[in-house]
Amino acid sequence: MAWSIGHRAKALLGWLALVLVAVVASGLVPGDDALGRDPGESGQAQQVLRDQESYEPSLENVLIQRKGSESRAFVDDTGMRAATQDLVTTLRGLPGAVADLRSPLDDNAQVSKDGRSGLVTFFVAGPNKQMSGHFTAIVDAVAKVEKRHPEIRLAQAGDRSLNRAVDDAVQDDFGRAETFSLPLTAVILLIVFGSLLAASIPLLLAATTSIATFGLMAAIGKVMSVNSATSSMILLVGVAVSIDYSLFYLRREREERAAGKSVGEALQVAARTSGRVVIVAGLTVILCIAGLLFTGLDNFRGLTVGTAVVVGLAVLGSVTALPALLALLGDRVERLRVPWLGRRRTAAGRSKVWFAVAQAVVRRPVLWGGAAVLALLVMALPAMGMRLQDAGPTNSLPRSVATVDAAARMQEAFPGAASPAKVVVSGDVSRAALDRSIEQLHGHVASHADLFAEPLSVQRVDNVTVVRVPLAGGGTDDRSNRGLETLRRDVLPDTVGKISGAEFAVSGRTAFAYDFTERVRDSMPMVFTFVLLLAFVLLAVVFRSLAIPLVSILLNLLSIGAAYGVLTWIFQDGNLSSLLGFHSYGGVVDWIPLFMFALLFGLSMDYHIFILSRIRERWLAGVSTRLAVVDGIGASAGVVTSAAAIMTGVFSVFVLLSAIEYKMLGVGMATAILIDATLVRGVLLPAAIALLGERAWVLPGVRSARRRTSVLGSTS
Repeated sequence: MAWSIGHRAKALLGWLALVLVAVVASGLVPGDDALGRDPGESGQAQQVLRDQESYEPSLENVLIQRKGSESRAFVDDTGMRAATQDLVTTLRGLPGAVADLRSPLDDNAQVSKDGRSGLVTFFVAGPNKQMSGHFTAIVDAVAKVEKRHPEIRLAQAGDRSLNRAVDDAVQDDFGRAETFSLPLTAVILLIVFGSLLAASIPLLLAATTSIATFGLMAAIGKVMSVNSATSSMILLVGVAVSIDYSLFYLRREREERAAGKSVGEALQVAARTSGRVVIVAGLTVILCIAGLLFTGLDNFRGLTVGTAVVVGLAVLGSVTALPALLALLGDRVERLRVPWLGRRRTAAGRSKVWFAVAQAVVRRPVLWGGAAVLALLVMALPAMGMRLQDAGPTNSLPRSVATVDAAARMQEAFPGAASPAKVVVSGDVSRAALDRSIEQLHGHVASHADLFAEPLSVQRVDNVTVVRVPLAGGGTDDRSNRGLETLRRDVLPDTVGKISGAEFAVSGRTAFAYDFTERVRDSMPMVFTFVLLLAFVLLAVVFRSLAIPLVSILLNLLSIGAAYGVLTWIFQDGNLSSLLGFHSYGGVVDWIPLFMFALLFGLSMDYHIFILSRIRERWLAGVSTRLAVVDGIGASAGVVTSAAAIMTGVFSVFVLLSAIEYKMLGVGMATAILIDATLVRGVLLPAAIALLGERAWVLPGVRSARRRTSVLGSTS
């Protein structure tokens, strides 16, 4: 850090060279992007299909219903039958595009139980290179047929169309999130600094950090699965931490200059104090998010590596390029002030509001601390009934998405047809024995009408057979899960499982969601234990205390628990649904609580270490613990509030997105950060330290550390 201040050009050129090398690296690693693997039995079935030379044919469905309130039986409705015949003729007229087409005109299983809907099912035919073209031709054909029969609804949903709808929605959502979040961040930075030039510095660091990260992740993606949603999450985390670390550094530099130091002296102090805090804070985020590796899930593995890369680069840029740039600019950093906003920004004085709050809290810590704990416990109460359940496409995306609306209507008329369970049968088995077992499977399905539905479909993919079995229920609810469990544990062992040499595994949307949730639940204790132990050891080393780590962990658990409670109350219980634009399906998306825990524990430690370091600095200077708390909170709470405002604003943008899981993530993260930066750091932390007194800073049986330099030097 000090070297960067004295060697400005080398530090800046070195940083730019690193960014350039990272970008170039994205094109140096040959090959296609690595594919992820689904968890559990779903992953086994997925791998068997990937081992075949041919792609698995996509099953598509077209629901046929009369529009409007008028409803007739399919067999008596000449309009629906004419549209069906037109659709069948048109699809069969596409050269080699469809296979195994089934229609309600010649199969009663393709007519709904109430008799008012029909279903045309077919596979998108190969060979592999022509599947995409065939699918596009099919979609166009369905649209043209519907246009010729305006009174009849032809709604398509299936393997490929649902995947495309989800992918398009994710891309659109994160594109909007990035579009909204960056201008919002810029506005908050202008308010904080009051200068266009000063506000642009954190954005410049965030931009170069993100560019370098995506360059490296493009290369890493050749050997490790990194999906598009993960990439966008990495970007948002990178922007957040880059700006946080810039604020920590810039705030201290401004404070020292306001105290009369020269630019060089102020930068040296900032490097020695806030610069070291940034290193510790960044390391904390990386290690906490590493807890997600215990899940063994590919989605979390890519996210963990990407977060580690972006946070590591943000730290590196903060302690090299940032001080070098500030040294180069000197007093010019205050130029281009914004009228009204820039009038008193250079003073960098203590926060009057938080100073007053801290004074009140340390005078009556039991009252204020007790009230804050009670408030957080009340907020956390709904989390006791949290139910983890994947949303699935029909619950995740709004019905305004045509394919989602089609899948939802299809689910009502033909349960499980849009996303059935896929039984993948492999091994050296005779075709006759397999055909007999599939007939037996039909019989089991018919005898469990409460769990399964018709029609079944069978398709051969090179050396394996895929049997699609529609499951009753909503796709990811308890009824669908019971059907999946019955299929795996009872039906298949009694049918396919009795064939000598046969192996089977069940995949599909229901199976993936089930296996993913089970893996998350099984790994939660290990992830939580790792993160908590890591936080305890790190804080114990940094502050040479046992009380501080214990208090810090308890405070973080309270804030995260309160965020869980708000998340459950809103999304699982359905409160504020009209305001936030979602429809509750009675659960919380399975991966969100675990992801929130690991990420929030790391990010909140940034603020925690920054504030505690300022308090300890004052205490080491000889003032009483309570006065150190008031001074430390007054000096640091303002920048923490600014940083938290930026992060809260970034995650709040997620509420505007269409997918319910990202609305959940936005509300959960924004709530937790807001609670953490106000109620926890502004009230509970000073109350706890005031009650502990001198015991907060010493190890049991060890002489007081007052006036002795800590691990952070003179700290920040």
